[in-house]
Amino acid sequence: MQKLAVAYDLFDPLHDAIKAGLPTFGTCAGLIMLADEILDGIHGQVGFGGLDISVRRNAFGNQLDSFEIDLDFKGVEGAKVHAAFIRAPIVERVGEQVEVMAQLGDGRVVAVRQGNLMGISFHPEVTGETRIHELFVSMVGA
Repeated sequence: MQKLAVAYDLFDPLHDAIKAGLPTFGTCAGLIMLADEILDGIHGQVGFGGLDISVRRNAFGNQLDSFEIDLDFKGVEGAKVHAAFIRAPIVERVGEQVEVMAQLGDGRVVAVRQGNLMGISFHPEVTGETRIHELFVSMVGA
C-alpha cells in the first residue's frame, strides 16, 4: 500500500490530510498504515501514522492460519461482532490517548481508536458485518 501510494503521488497528500484531521478507518493493512510504529516492517516501510500504537504484521501466521471469532466491540450494540482474521496484525503497544475498542480473549488488542482515526486487525466485510463501518460513520458525523 505504501509503495502504491508513493508511486501514484498519493502518500504525502494522504499523510498530510490524515495529520490535518481527515477521519480515517484502517482495516488490517490499513491499521498497519495508521500505526506510529511498525515493529517488523520490511526495510524502508513507513505508514501514514497517527495512531499512537505499535503493530506487528502477520501476527497470527500465514494465510492458512486465518480464523474467525466473535468479539465484544466497544460502541457496537447487540450480538458480538463476527470477525475474520486473515494474515492479521496485532497491536502490541497502546499509547495513553488510544482507546481500545476490542480485544481477543487473551487480552491482545485488535481494534483501537484515537481521535478521528480508527483501526482494526480484522475484515468485517468478509463476514458481512456492517456495524463497525456504521460506528465509524457515526464517529465522523460527531
